[in-house]
Amino acid sequence: MRVAVVGAGVIGITTAVAVKEAFPSVELTVFSENFSPETTGDGSAGFWTPFFIADTDEKKLHQWSLVTHKWMEGFWKSELASDVGVSLIPVYRVSSDAGDVRTPIWADVVYGNFELNQKQLDRLSEIKKKNYAAGHHYLTYTCEPTKLLPFLMKKLRSMDVRIVKTKIKDLKKLKDDGFDIVINCTGIGSRELCSDKSVVPVRGQVIRMKAPWMFETFTEEDCDGNYVIPNMESVVLGGTHQENDFNISVCPNDSKFILDGCKRLYPSLHNGKVLKKWVGLRPGRNQIRLEPEIVRTDKGQNLTIIHNYGHGGSGVTLSWGCAMDVVDILRQQLKAKNLSKL
Repeated sequence: MRVAVVGAGVIGITTAVAVKEAFPSVELTVFSENFSPETTGDGSAGFWTPFFIADTDEKKLHQWSLVTHKWMEGFWKSELASDVGVSLIPVYRVSSDAGDVRTPIWADVVYGNFELNQKQLDRLSEIKKKNYAAGHHYLTYTCEPTKLLPFLMKKLRSMDVRIVKTKIKDLKKLKDDGFDIVINCTGIGSRELCSDKSVVPVRGQVIRMKAPWMFETFTEEDCDGNYVIPNMESVVLGGTHQENDFNISVCPNDSKFILDGCKRLYPSLHNGKVLKKWVGLRPGRNQIRLEPEIVRTDKGQNLTIIHNYGHGGSGVTLSWGCAMDVVDILRQQLKAKNLSKL
């Protein structure tokens, strides 16, 4: 049985690892035009918190995020934490609109979640120079793709997974190359590859700064809000979420907004050193697409494609949970083909 995974971002690589671990005998190949450090995920802070996921079913969201959180917890408790890029951090999540920060369905997944009372909100509003109407505090993980992806790529190579750097322009043609099942994890690329115009770019611009004294995450959920997320070797300052914007060039106005806003949150960042400015396109969609599809090739053959894309800004947060669902779907497909012993 030959299986292809198309896409080498966080969703694609976690899916490839999960598939190969579940089915060691499957001949697996990963195709992608770009690999780490040139993926969208490499620019993100790897912050575990579901966001920019539109109307995805909350029960599925809870399950995917829970499975991924436990996966990160396993790394954090092991000797691999620094290699994988997993840290445990305290988080303030606030908004100036009380309706924006209701208790999320995933509140029981993170550690020690509690709703901020009015006295705490007033104190934060005074310190941060913005009026907050609601908020939560909890502990969760960051899992930095700049460390996670190389770690998982090394793992794939150790399991004899074939890695091919190329741009796939037609998923159906992989059938001609002898692949029985294709797993599509192309993110924003699915807009063209699958003619799925419901996939829209959500432009994100961030700044990485050297500020080793930062050990706290602060996120404002407002449209004009900022966030500060510490990583192991830098701090990620953000950010933007501009829908239907394909511009991947750094915008000076956005940089000013980010720096001014984050220095308002933490004045000590005036002493930080800017390391990098970066722009990426999150794959926004009205719902995450995670399902099998049977397509007819030009030669009249049937090909099973398992789609796993449209995760918005939650690729890291949902990655392993979605990968486990792909494994379940693949198991069903193999059973239908009388290949369940692979």
